[in-house]
Amino acid sequence: MSDTYIQHIATHLPETLPAHIRTALGVPGAPRRFDTVLMGHATYEPARLAQITSPYAPLRQYVFSRHLPPSTDPAVTVVTGDPVPVVQRLKAESTDRDIWLCGGGDLAAQLIGEIDEVVIKLNPVVLGQGVPLFRGLPAAHHFVYAGQEVHDGGVLWVTYTAAKHAVAVERG
Repeated sequence: MSDTYIQHIATHLPETLPAHIRTALGVPGAPRRFDTVLMGHATYEPARLAQITSPYAPLRQYVFSRHLPPSTDPAVTVVTGDPVPVVQRLKAESTDRDIWLCGGGDLAAQLIGEIDEVVIKLNPVVLGQGVPLFRGLPAAHHFVYAGQEVHDGGVLWVTYTAAKHAVAVERG
């Protein structure tokens, strides 16, 4: 990733950079778009193993795991049950910020009915393997193209809106 691309993220979505990276880069942690982040166990695990208890401070952090004990950090809530009612409760809160599903193909598949927007970041690097966006999704779900941005180094962000939230445009 180029310095320009990292600077773009630092300027527009600083809260999506892990706290220790923001600190190293001197990026303020004030959220711009999100106030809450959702993670699966595997997404949270590298931070936990590095003894980083709150990887996305100052966001409220929810980790969905059947195996982790309760968090010792007040900013991190470990949820062992169904993620859907938790997310529905979070979405019902009146806030001017969004909820970010940071990672976890299993978690994303469980929450597919609650996802309002998908941003796919296409990088011009081929790794050979990875995590499916929605692992084990039992049925098709439709999203509508909402736009794209081309970033430094050829990184493309493509945004889709859940079909249930899309606005129909009628031309006559």
